[in-house]
Amino acid sequence: MATHEQVTVGVVGAEQIVHRIINLARELDNPGLRLVTAQYADEHDAHEQAARIASRVDSFLFAGPLPYDVAVAGGLPVPATYVPSGGPALFSTLLRGVLEKVFDPARISVDTMSRRDLTHVYEEIGLSASGVRLKEYTGPESAETFLDFHRSLHERGRTTGAVTTVPTVDVALQKAGVPVLRMTPSSMTIRQALTTAILMGSGAKLEESRIVTMIVRVPAASLPAHASASAYWYQELRLSLHRELLRDARPMDAAVVPRDEHSFLIVTTMGSLRLATDNLSMAPFLDRISEELGIRLEVGIGLGTSTREAEVNAQSAVDKAAGGGTAFVVGPHGFVLQVPGERTRAAERPVPGDSRALQILATLAEQLENANDTERIVDAEKVAELLGVTLRTARRTLSTLVDEGLAWPMPPPRSSKLGRPPRPYQLLVEKIPR
Repeated sequence: MATHEQVTVGVVGAEQIVHRIINLARELDNPGLRLVTAQYADEHDAHEQAARIASRVDSFLFAGPLPYDVAVAGGLPVPATYVPSGGPALFSTLLRGVLEKVFDPARISVDTMSRRDLTHVYEEIGLSASGVRLKEYTGPESAETFLDFHRSLHERGRTTGAVTTVPTVDVALQKAGVPVLRMTPSSMTIRQALTTAILMGSGAKLEESRIVTMIVRVPAASLPAHASASAYWYQELRLSLHRELLRDARPMDAAVVPRDEHSFLIVTTMGSLRLATDNLSMAPFLDRISEELGIRLEVGIGLGTSTREAEVNAQSAVDKAAGGGTAFVVGPHGFVLQVPGERTRAAERPVPGDSRALQILATLAEQLENANDTERIVDAEKVAELLGVTLRTARRTLSTLVDEGLAWPMPPPRSSKLGRPPRPYQLLVEKIPR
């Protein structure tokens, strides 16, 4: 955070996570930040504990969605947010479960996190989630059923243990003899939530402190048909995209965190967004990063007076931006705005279907199919062989295919030989009209 205005955040949660938040807050290097803490032994005491310190804080950060919902239902005088559960935290929890021999990760029960996040984690580690039982969090009432959910499955022999995010459920399961680990949020997730709480509690005008959540997504159409999100070349792309987003987000005092395998979440304020986009006359990230990485990004911007409202609106906005080229802004009360990219050169490119490049792609695809090559990965030497051209012409051809969005450059393979290894390219044959 570049801003050093005085902000007091009330941190409400169980003892363990409150101490983690305090330690991570020290790393933000924000001398204007002050924390006031309130600890509880039971999540249902969250409102009572928050009310005790409400007069001394500018915003609240709750340890999770359950205490947040409990406190909001009772009424709060200042803005509030919470540390989300699931996602990256499940990786470390499953690893602990295996190393400490607590349970078999293929046969456990899990609460709070979404089905999508659970599926992504198990796909990443190469395990089937068919034997995993999930109870999603939908509100305080659903959390009341977590204990019976885990205990019943274990008693019937359906699971070898449980993963919960609720401290009281963790304690109760241990007393009942159920092998259990508590899933705690990652440090990155806590930092992002704390940054959001700081933004919400800033003393700026309402317009300037309104929360903005942006979703930047790699379109599915830009990926090869059979591409795996865990492939090395795609992980290289994600790292490059993350680095470029951080570069553009820094002037906005924005937090950038991975959202899922294909998208990132950026949180800032309306005032910072207006400065970075010349009062919303051009879309953030689209032009420079799309040109830098050679892909068309989808950007959705959500406005709201809470992080939940802003993220819901951002999801709606990024869906409207499907295909890339422009960004959409969605705000309260049905507000929708389309924002163009910084420059229009990408839009002025010839349509691939009318280009010579598409004919070349079709020829290469046919040659590879005749050779029973289903990978559709080539380098300059292979293209020169297939088309009967010189190596220099083959390199220019591959460069043209990339410019037209018909091929995807991949990281060169590791080699013990001297010299630069040839760069492979994934041909996007699915873009050939049928």
